[in-house]
Amino acid sequence: MDKYPGKLYDRLISDIHMEAGLGACINCGTCTAICPAAMFYKYDPREIVDTVQTRNEDKIEKLLKGETIWACGECMSCKTRCPRGNAPGMVIIALRVLSQELGYFTESEKGRQMLSIKRMIGQSILDTGYCVWFDHLDSEMFPEQGPQWQWVRDNAEDILAKTGANYNKPGGGALRKIAQSDLDELQRIFDVTGGTKRYETIEYFSKIKAAEMGLQFDDSNNCEYFHHVYNYNSRKLENE
Repeated sequence: MDKYPGKLYDRLISDIHMEAGLGACINCGTCTAICPAAMFYKYDPREIVDTVQTRNEDKIEKLLKGETIWACGECMSCKTRCPRGNAPGMVIIALRVLSQELGYFTESEKGRQMLSIKRMIGQSILDTGYCVWFDHLDSEMFPEQGPQWQWVRDNAEDILAKTGANYNKPGGGALRKIAQSDLDELQRIFDVTGGTKRYETIEYFSKIKAAEMGLQFDDSNNCEYFHHVYNYNSRKLENE
C-alpha cells in the first residue's frame, strides 16, 4: 500500500486518463453547463479541472478526500462539448484512481461507498459473470423493487422460463450460467490489469476506516460497516 504518496500532481499527471482528458482548459464552463450531475449535485467539473491545473498539493489532496469527485456519472457529455477537446470525466477517473490508491476515498461519505460497489457489483462480475445477478437482488437490499419482487424471486424458475431466459443453466440465452472456464479467464484479466489489486486496496483501507469509526467489519455484506456505507446518505452533496 502507498504510505508515501509523493507529489500528488505528479502522480495524477502520470495517469493515462490525464493524457487523454486534459490538454489546455480555457475555463469556458461548457462542461459544467452540459453536465447532468451538476444539475443535481454540488459538482462543477470546470472547477475541478481548474483546481488540478493549479498543481496545488493541498487543493488536490482536498479533492481526493472530498465528495465531489464521486458525483460524476462518466457519461462524457463534457468530452463531446469541450471546444478544446478535453474530457473532465477522464480527469475525474484519474482522481478517483489516486484517491483509492492512497486510501483517501475513505475520508468521504461517497468515497466510502466504493466498498459496496466493489462487493455488490465488482465481486459479482468475478463470481457469476454478471454485474448484477438475479439471485443477489433481494427485497431488503433493493426495496425499490417493490413488494411483488419477493414473489418473483420465490417463483423465479417458472416466471423466467416464460420470458425465454435460460436461468442458471448451461448454454446460451439470458441469465445463463457462465462457464467456470470463462470466470477463470475473467479472474486472470483482473489479475493482469490491476483490478484484483484495486479490490484488495479498497478492502484494506475500508477495514482501517471501519476500525476508526468503531464499526464491525468482515468480508460479508452483513457487517456493520457495509450496512453503514450502503444505507447512509447525508444528502449534503445534493443541490438544495
